[in-house]
Amino acid sequence: MTVTTTARVRAALSAQPRLPLAELPTPIHDAVRLREALGGPARCPRILIKRDDLTALGLGGNKARKLEYLVADAKAQGATTLITTGAVQSNHARMTAAAAAVAGMRCVLVLTAATDHPELAGNLLLDRLFGAGVRLVPAIDPMLAVGQDEAIVAAVVAEEEAAGRVPYVIPVGGSSGVGVLGYVSGTAELVEQLAEMGVSPARLYYASGSRGTQAGLTLGAKLCGASYQLAGIAVSAGEPEKIERARRIANEAAARLRLPERLDLPDLITDQSFIGDGYGIPTTGGREAIALLARTEAILLDPCYTSKGMAALIAHVRGGEVSPADTVMFLHTGGIPALFTSSFAGTIEPA
Repeated sequence: MTVTTTARVRAALSAQPRLPLAELPTPIHDAVRLREALGGPARCPRILIKRDDLTALGLGGNKARKLEYLVADAKAQGATTLITTGAVQSNHARMTAAAAAVAGMRCVLVLTAATDHPELAGNLLLDRLFGAGVRLVPAIDPMLAVGQDEAIVAAVVAEEEAAGRVPYVIPVGGSSGVGVLGYVSGTAELVEQLAEMGVSPARLYYASGSRGTQAGLTLGAKLCGASYQLAGIAVSAGEPEKIERARRIANEAAARLRLPERLDLPDLITDQSFIGDGYGIPTTGGREAIALLARTEAILLDPCYTSKGMAALIAHVRGGEVSPADTVMFLHTGGIPALFTSSFAGTIEPA
């Protein structure tokens, strides 16, 4: 049944424009030492980590899957310039800049920052190295990490058109009906890997921001008959608008694929308990998760997304919310460059 279901999904995806940008499939890592650190088989389920931090493009991460479809769509429309938005340490912005370099396109990033002169480190440094132009807008809400970027994006579009170029605007996080296809495809890949391993995880934990990944994972799970329950862990506020966005773009993707399944709001569940003081602001549990995974598995998490997702998994294990007899999965969505900023590095204590 799994093969038949994923075959149907892969056939539908094959009709969509796609530009290969990622190293796929990404591996699944059995976190044996992490399990031992959390109490061993008597107290902790088996933990499998889907390594989408190893997609390779521009230091890797989940956005590579989305950008394969977004950049292909841009090319199909004759675009010459990619424009997108995000926080100043946005992983999506960094990977869009990298994708533009690979595709031979211009890139302009409109980034929200708390200062007019943000530190040239982490993702922002890589944005510059990949050749992207950067426009800064002031942050207005730390819980959301948003700014009034619409006017700046419109101005950039006008400038590109005046110069005879063709702009293509990618929404924040790549969260669009086209971008959703990346994790529909990623789900088919994962379901096939699990079938080959003979494993049926009870849950799949992942960090949830702009909700494009959530939309793709949820639609993909429905299309592919996945066995696991999705456990999205929010890293920023914005309900109920974000859930509505996820529903809308998931259904746009399903329509693009010409498949009959649709999502409704109850299908899209996100845990808001691990946001902390705001988007991109490290939490105590997140710092512990970063140190624990680094010292047990030599796998790095980031302070904005994956650390909060892993903090939730750890808290649920310790709280007995998942059975030690089960297997759980964690989707590692990347974001490593954010570790190399002074605002985070200065908070780490020696072992």
